[in-house]
Amino acid sequence: MRKDITIAAEKRDTRGKGEARRLRVTGRIPAIVYGTKQDPVAVTLSPKEVNRILHSGTGHNTIFDLAVQDGEVSPVMIVDWQHDPVKGNLLHVDLKRIDLGKRLRAKIPVRTHGVPKGVKVEDGLFEIVTRELEIECLPDDIPEHFDTDVTELMLGQSLRASDVTLTAAMKLISSPDTVVAHVVAMRGAAAEETPAAEAAVAPAEPAEPEVIKKGKKEEEGGETEKKKKKKEEEGGESEKGKKKK
Repeated sequence: MRKDITIAAEKRDTRGKGEARRLRVTGRIPAIVYGTKQDPVAVTLSPKEVNRILHSGTGHNTIFDLAVQDGEVSPVMIVDWQHDPVKGNLLHVDLKRIDLGKRLRAKIPVRTHGVPKGVKVEDGLFEIVTRELEIECLPDDIPEHFDTDVTELMLGQSLRASDVTLTAAMKLISSPDTVVAHVVAMRGAAAEETPAAEAAVAPAEPAEPEVIKKGKKEEEGGETEKKKKKKEEEGGESEKGKKKK
């Protein structure tokens, strides 16, 4: 989005880590400007002015004018920046010149509003999956953000990139199937329902221990009969032996 902002920059002839440190001590940071088939230019600028843009509503999609001392005044965008991992200070910035008559690609934040019915009525959980969508449009048509209403989302339903409203001048670059947000079941509830469902569907298994016991009794019974017959036979032989005597 084009803004009526101008940041002053100065050319720098020296490079390197030592020079960058000296610049930061003076309240400036190194930057590079490139694009539109022109030579890259190394410059210095104020980190406060750059941070003000990065933290604005349009953020890094802001198109502003960069006025280089004794040089060009060009519309630019912030395409890359580096912060100190400990202190959080802005260390370096890459700026790209913008041709206002040519289409470009930009990543636009997606904002949702409303409470889904799947949360109110079905006790679902609303999750945002993708926070930015990439589009192609003219520089002056870059929106600050996309607003989407998620009130009608029910449990198991999703808001996809193809559901986000674009103007006729915009072209969606992100996949249309990209999930922006959805309503899912609460994880605890899903875990509790699974064992109950399995128990209801699982068929009743035969009482195997009873079958084993029954077979064991039959075997024991068979062994007892054999022992009785053996004793009878032994008794008969004893009687025969007595008669002979």
